[in-house]
Amino acid sequence: MRATLTTAILAALAAPSAFAAVEVDGRIDPAEWQGAQHVTDFRLTQPLSRAPAPQPTEAWILATEEGLAIAFRNLQSPQFPRTRQRLQRDESAQVDRVNLYIDFDGDGRMGYNFTVLLSNSIQDATITSENQFNTDWDGDWRHATSEDEAGWSAEMLIPWHVAPMREITNGNGTRTLGIQLDRVIGATGERASWPAVSYQESRYLTAFNKIEVPAFSQSLLAITPYTSAVYDNVANKSDFDAGFDIFWKPNGRFQLSGTVNPDFGQVESDQLVVNFSAQETFFSDKRPFFTENQSYFDVPFGGLNGGNRLIYTRRIGGTSDDGNSAGDVTAAAKLNGSLGALNYGVFAAAEGGEIGRDFYAVRTSRDGDKQGVGAMVTRVQRPCYALDGDTGECLERAANVYEVDHRWTPSPAWSIRTTLVGSDVTGVGTDAFNRPDLGETGADTGGQMRIDWDMGEGWRQQLYMLHLGDKLQLNDFGFLERNNFNYARYDLARRFTDKPETSQYSAVDWHWAVSRRYTDHGVHIADAAAMNRSGQLRDGGNDFMEIASWSSGHDDRILRGNGIVDMPAKYFLFYERNRPRQGDGHWSFYGNLRLASEGLDTPDKVSVQLDLEPTYHVNDRLSFFTAWYFEQNPDWLLWRGGNVLGTFDEDMVLLNAGSVWLINDRHELRVRLEAIGLDAQARQRWEVAADGTPVASDEEMPDIGLRNLGFQIRYRYELAPLSYLYIAYVRGGDFYEELVNGDFRARDQFQDAFDLRDSEQLLVKLSYRFEL
Repeated sequence: MRATLTTAILAALAAPSAFAAVEVDGRIDPAEWQGAQHVTDFRLTQPLSRAPAPQPTEAWILATEEGLAIAFRNLQSPQFPRTRQRLQRDESAQVDRVNLYIDFDGDGRMGYNFTVLLSNSIQDATITSENQFNTDWDGDWRHATSEDEAGWSAEMLIPWHVAPMREITNGNGTRTLGIQLDRVIGATGERASWPAVSYQESRYLTAFNKIEVPAFSQSLLAITPYTSAVYDNVANKSDFDAGFDIFWKPNGRFQLSGTVNPDFGQVESDQLVVNFSAQETFFSDKRPFFTENQSYFDVPFGGLNGGNRLIYTRRIGGTSDDGNSAGDVTAAAKLNGSLGALNYGVFAAAEGGEIGRDFYAVRTSRDGDKQGVGAMVTRVQRPCYALDGDTGECLERAANVYEVDHRWTPSPAWSIRTTLVGSDVTGVGTDAFNRPDLGETGADTGGQMRIDWDMGEGWRQQLYMLHLGDKLQLNDFGFLERNNFNYARYDLARRFTDKPETSQYSAVDWHWAVSRRYTDHGVHIADAAAMNRSGQLRDGGNDFMEIASWSSGHDDRILRGNGIVDMPAKYFLFYERNRPRQGDGHWSFYGNLRLASEGLDTPDKVSVQLDLEPTYHVNDRLSFFTAWYFEQNPDWLLWRGGNVLGTFDEDMVLLNAGSVWLINDRHELRVRLEAIGLDAQARQRWEVAADGTPVASDEEMPDIGLRNLGFQIRYRYELAPLSYLYIAYVRGGDFYEELVNGDFRARDQFQDAFDLRDSEQLLVKLSYRFEL
């Protein structure tokens, strides 16, 4: 049941009717789709039984001069209620929907996902590294749906200019595409696909069906100017800004995008977080230029967390080297193209001002059916940062990173991916630039390998190995949680899809894993074992449970370079449940519970984290959501400077609430409130001895109080595709205090948070895309 080579009949595609335009209205006219490839063999991939789809689904694929046209006809029995909920673009929910996944070059290097919901809402994303999805990208494409008693239909048209495509060299004027189509029923969560492969498998993008279509090409020149105005009611000042993005694609082999004074996404707020750890928080980028066709440069590296990568575009325009403000991005440019079978990309960005940084990246790749290889070089140049204006003494730093990646899929059951990285940083290190995410200078290497074997009959094995040298530095341009690290993890999994009809589950996946962690200097961090089970329920929801433990070992990060701490064993228990809205019902729910013993007093003291997120849907367009997060940790371990640690009795409450009203297809109103209240009462001060032993100290230690507030009312009007008017009111603030014998617990956490008013802004932003 694996992917097979499926070639469309070229004579039919070459007929005049195949070149006729398709009217994208959601109603499938047989005359319009004459000559299209007809797909009927949809099979279940969620659960991954590959059995014939229980609800009949048909699709048509037709290449036209305007783009690739896709149509779905979805029959649906009355016993399965239809979920017509409207969503904001790229918002995820368990609803009735259809998907097109397409690899325009057919080489498994990069794909695109286009999703149309029954409500005619849309999602789009890029796909890299076989099954890594990124919804930051927004494309310009057409879609429509219609509904009748028997079921519903969807049509979509994907212009040829939506993505770069390799030059055609086969001499017959055709292009080979990799294609997958699927349909999801919201009430049950069942997914039926053609071909019958799942993104949960190790081989996904390379397992798409191959079809040949005429090699159409489109050119596009688009300019998107923007202007924004902000009035700060606290600072009593106004600010105006303007800039533009440009996109030029003269043919399928080449595209150039650029930006001048790029928009910083002020209307898209980051989620509030509390982070006292030595690890930086990862935030996705929201600026249009830095998400447009960025996937070619997205090379994941450095751990199981998908956030680790060699290019983290939030560095561009991030905290300046003097630590006083954000970098001012003057301009940036990005070029993607192909020369024969060789793909390439060039990226450059420059910040203004005396201490503005320059960012560069060059990537190339070549892919085949079973093997692919790529390479990338990045450079960040930090100019002279003045230490003393009188003497002219200054500091400079240059960071170069070199990368080679290799993909090998010797058979449908095996997938082996390898990445090697080297860094060379000259100049000065962390302290001079006041940037805790940067490391010291020097040169070092790292590498990772992932071996995946699908053994059949539901069994699967994975081996992941990672080496990060002591002086490997990627965070001048990339995002790496840590260096000086060696990690190995073995995972054995078994999938069960033959659950009886009486079971509340339609499929269950079990995983058993063991892992080992060492520093590059041989310090044993911990060994770990975990068992988890994920289940797909027949109500369309899912749940997940995991039990894990870490052996005793050492923490080499918490003291921030001031020593290594002996740590006892750790224990974890986690459970989560997601139940989607059913048809025209009013409620959906998500919740999770985490129990952990991970401080210095394990296993006697256990922390509890509870997350409850109910949503009330008034109708398909208006919903009210709330999320309550509660945390109580009697053994919270924090760094207090030098070799000093502290344990605290900590309580935290986080509220995330608001509403989304999709007034119609163009108008949207969103209200969002986030508030955090944290109180931590000091229990014990520890001074870590040279051998790593924490030694109790009688010296007093202050309690901790923290409050954060973020509030936004945002109206959005879509003037045209990728053209918007935003009007937003934003208020925020933060409070942090340390007091000996503080009286934080006697105060109302949320009342304190709501009183914060560090900023209060009214923002208006207009952007309009002109296609020439």
